[in-house]
Amino acid sequence: MPRILLLLAVLLLSLTPEQRHLRASIAAHTRWSAEDPAANAARGQNGLLAKFEREARAADPTLPDAEVTRRAQSAYRAHMARLSFASSKARAARKAGGDRAAS
Repeated sequence: MPRILLLLAVLLLSLTPEQRHLRASIAAHTRWSAEDPAANAARGQNGLLAKFEREARAADPTLPDAEVTRRAQSAYRAHMARLSFASSKARAARKAGGDRAAS
């Protein structure tokens, strides 16, 4: 396993950021040519909501199911809002002349 990590590190260091971006884009397009993105997104969203439900239940095991669901949905919306906020800040930084690493 360490040999694979070493080879991966050498490969990553030998590529420019643009080449890494292109390689990732190729991989993503290859994947989505063989899979249904809607099913994948639904699986991810359901898994994230399940995580927030587990966290809500762990915080207070005595809560009724409806309250756990309400709290999990609220935590999910807060998570998505944080992602949106971070994306907005990164776009503003790029527009103001920041580098790609700010995203």
